Amino acid sequence: MNILIIGGGGREHALAWKMAQSPQLEKLFIAPGNAGTAEVGINVAIGVDDFEGLKELVINEGIDLVVVGPEAPLVAGVADFFQEDAKLKHIPVVGPSKAGAELEGSKDFAKIFMQEYDIPTGGFMTFIDYTLSEGQQFLSKLKPPYVLKADGLAAGKGVLIIDNLEEAQQELANMLNGKFGKASRKVVVEEFLSGIELSVFVLTDGDGYVILPEAKDYKRIGEGDTGLNTGGMGAVSPVPFAGEKFMKKVEERVVKPTIEGLKSQGIDYKGFIFIGLMNKDGDPYVIEYNVRMGDPESEVVLPRIKTDFVELMKATAENRLSEIEIELDDRTVTTVMLVSGGYPGSYEKGKIIKGLNKVQNSVVFHAGTKLEGDQVLTNGGRVIAVSSYGDTMKEALDITYESAEKIEFEGKYYRTDIGFDL
Repeated sequence: MNILIIGGGGREHALAWKMAQSPQLEKLFIAPGNAGTAEVGINVAIGVDDFEGLKELVINEGIDLVVVGPEAPLVAGVADFFQEDAKLKHIPVVGPSKAGAELEGSKDFAKIFMQEYDIPTGGFMTFIDYTLSEGQQFLSKLKPPYVLKADGLAAGKGVLIIDNLEEAQQELANMLNGKFGKASRKVVVEEFLSGIELSVFVLTDGDGYVILPEAKDYKRIGEGDTGLNTGGMGAVSPVPFAGEKFMKKVEERVVKPTIEGLKSQGIDYKGFIFIGLMNKDGDPYVIEYNVRMGDPESEVVLPRIKTDFVELMKATAENRLSEIEIELDDRTVTTVMLVSGGYPGSYEKGKIIKGLNKVQNSVVFHAGTKLEGDQVLTNGGRVIAVSSYGDTMKEALDITYESAEKIEFEGKYYRTDIGFDL
């Protein structure tokens, strides 16, 4: 098969790395890709939102299957674009329709969906600019901390958790006034759920599904989960507290009703569902849905999948996931993200990365990198994810940190406490 992966981050490198292991793969294209994906496939300089450019590539290269990495093109309707085009509609896309992508594209849609299908989640209300005073009143009835979420996509930055009521009321006004642009024209205010977080990943063909390995990621920039939110500083899989009993509850109370709910709304959903969960006294509550794999979770989840990944993608396209028994590696995989100095604030790009060839015992996934001649340069805030296997989490982390030390670029920073709370 000739396969196209849309995207250019760590998640897409992990997907490309996994698919490149399959004997069913003929050619692998990544648009736009990065310095890492260039090692396992062919990078093509086409943006994720350039649907016409992607169409031309798919036709010219005889692509048999498209896998969409990031959320933005899904929310913009890339799957519908393929479905509605006479020359493309026979080519399967792994990624939901625009209607399905609303699970991530609109926090309000997702909360109403959960309410409708009795999927456990925190209480909430949604506000727009002219209901600001009602929103501020609603906040005063909640117990701190207060959770404010921009309704639309805000590049992972649209969630605020605030301890002080006056500050929360002021931030609600700021958000509705455009703090996150169009994304916060609507704001969901929700009840804070206390517990410990994890992410569960499901691959569905709209009917059948397989549950992929769960993971726990670390969002804050600072040690001990302090400081600003980032796109993710590291991850661990499996998650020690997510035993068989807990995962059974997740499947019965969350996964099945989610897939049934999508079906009953007539939503065409072929692809990944990322379920952000809170384990609250042994019971799962949904914090959010995403409509793609996570990053850096992909860098610990995909290495644990032993089943041929191209076969999984084909089974999704052909509606036969219910026949698939997924095989997993029992070992722990950990990943640590090396980021640019200054991230998640302002940072410089174009720093030379050295030492990649010195890493022996880990898998290096590129997130924000680019090739210039024979040099690999930094090209984003999150630069490299270093993933390692171990019989225990400690062993995997020791190997990861040893490898992380060998990679060098100006301003390199990483957290040294991934998995500290487990």
